[in-house]
Parts: sequence; structure tokens; C-alpha cells
Amino acid sequence: MEVKIKLIDNTLYIMLIGELDDCSANYTRDILDEALKKYSFDNVVFELSQLEFMDSTGIGVLIGRYKNLKNKCKNIYISNPTKTIEKIFKMSGIFEIMPKIS
Repeated sequence: MEVKIKLIDNTLYIMLIGELDDCSANYTRDILDEALKKYSFDNVVFELSQLEFMDSTGIGVLIGRYKNLKNKCKNIYISNPTKTIEKIFKMSGIFEIMPKIS
């Protein structure tokens, strides 16, 4: 699992690369939490074009970050999910709380 983070204007872009599952969840959670504390932003975009696999543990990582960010009145979006990830998000209702953007 690789996590790339960049801040552009007032938006924090987080690219997840590889597999977000039980093996990589703790690492990913730590990296995300550190970045969310380090930067000042109003919006977060999870860029998922290179996320090859995600299980329920990975969904939990994103939901946990969502809860923390919503409490701070931040906007959270999903960008470019692969077809497999998009199907998982549609079935789980993730797009209801973290809208998909282009």
C-alpha cells in the first residue's frame, strides 16, 4: 500500500495505491491521521484510480476518517474509483456520505 498526499489550494488530495485491506489498514490509518493533522484544508479528495482492492477493513478506514472530518465540518469526496471499488461503494452506500466527483 502506498499513500500519496498533496495540498492544492484548500483541498487535500489523498491517492491510495495498491490494496487497502487488513494487512495495510493500520499503516494507512496512521498516514492519513498524520496528514489530516498536519495540513490546513477545507476539502479532502480520496483519489482511488490506482486502488486495486479494498475489503471491509479498508472501508472502515475511510469511514473513520469521514467521521473525524465531518465533526470538523470538512467536505469529503471520492475521485476516480476503479470499477470494482465503485461497485463496492455503491453497494455499501459510501457515495451517500462521500460523493463521487470527476
